[in-house]
Amino acid sequence: MTFRIYFSLFIFILFSSLVSRAEIIEVCESCSINSIKKAINVASPHDTLLIDGGHYKEGNIIVDKPLALIGKNWPIIDGEDETEIFTIEADSVTMMNLQVQNVGISYVKDRAAIKVETQKYIHIENNRIINGFFGIYLVRSRYSVIRNNKVFGNAVFEASSGNAIQLWYCKDILIEDNECTKHRDGIYIEFSDRCKISNNLSIKNIRYGLHFMFSDSNLYYKNTFEKNKAGVAVMYSSYIHMDGNTFKDNWGSASYGLLLKEIKDSELENNVFIGNTVAIYSEGTVRLKVDHNRIESNGWAVIIRGSSEMNVFTNNNFLSNTFEVSSGSKNNMGNRFSENYWSEYNGYDLDKDGIGDIPHNPISLFSYIVQNNPTTIILLRSLFIDLLNLAEKITPVLTPITLVDEKPSIELNQ
Repeated sequence: MTFRIYFSLFIFILFSSLVSRAEIIEVCESCSINSIKKAINVASPHDTLLIDGGHYKEGNIIVDKPLALIGKNWPIIDGEDETEIFTIEADSVTMMNLQVQNVGISYVKDRAAIKVETQKYIHIENNRIINGFFGIYLVRSRYSVIRNNKVFGNAVFEASSGNAIQLWYCKDILIEDNECTKHRDGIYIEFSDRCKISNNLSIKNIRYGLHFMFSDSNLYYKNTFEKNKAGVAVMYSSYIHMDGNTFKDNWGSASYGLLLKEIKDSELENNVFIGNTVAIYSEGTVRLKVDHNRIESNGWAVIIRGSSEMNVFTNNNFLSNTFEVSSGSKNNMGNRFSENYWSEYNGYDLDKDGIGDIPHNPISLFSYIVQNNPTTIILLRSLFIDLLNLAEKITPVLTPITLVDEKPSIELNQ
């Protein structure tokens, strides 16, 4: 016990000594140290660079020691459309209150405003990144935080634009309270596990608001994905928890609120889907739990495609969607709907238990026809289509008779 006490005291004294030797180095255009590169060169590990307001035309800045780079009066660090700007090559680096802008576009290198190469304990907070090509890009990094940054691009074409925030082969990263606008993807995550993505606004990106590829055990919650070509795509991933997000006005000929492809054992709970071409598109999805979501005023509420098996939809509210559910197979593949509220339900509840006395079939024949022949959408709301749907419900020929909600809720689920 005595050894442990003395050892702990030694570590405390050593840490205190290191902190006490850390210095604050002021950087300004009229100071003796008037460039960020020079400040990094003269700094010792754990020093703080206090960068005053000004216009620093610097690129290819290598941060190769643990430092804090803190802006005062919003200094502008400008790559002048030629280079990458910051490359972090040390653990324990903090960057705050900086405006980093004008990264040079490259078709062979993923240049970024702030790139982190294989490091830990990086803290990137409260920065403005403008015209960054890639904004914040972490490669093989861990235990880091990306918080409260505004990342604004001007993407027009996918080939000439990067992602606002990107992780590649990372673990245990927190991404929260950021705003990502006009990039290829707002947030892109590939081969990255155990990350948390919360309270971000991803808007007007030309591909996806959030894009997962081959990334497991991630949580994203309370984010807003609005007016992107597609809100979120989760592909080839497992154990994804999606909670409390808003998918809004992701609208176009091939737009989705949420695109799920080849994922398994995941949860979709307490989300709001409103005004999307397709709220939820599922292909190759297995054992997905869809519970307590509000799915309102979309073109299609849910499209279930090939190899989607054993997915369960319970306690959701389906409100005023043009089409409720569409399926490409007559076999329901173990997919189940139960106790959902359907605004199109025409049944009754004679025993007053809150559950409809007859099942609800959310798949109309017309939705099947439109999926295979999109131009037939011009017949929507015609009397002929109403009669066609009625005939299919009485004697199903093309729609799956087993993909029904056996216990439709009479009242909105809370």
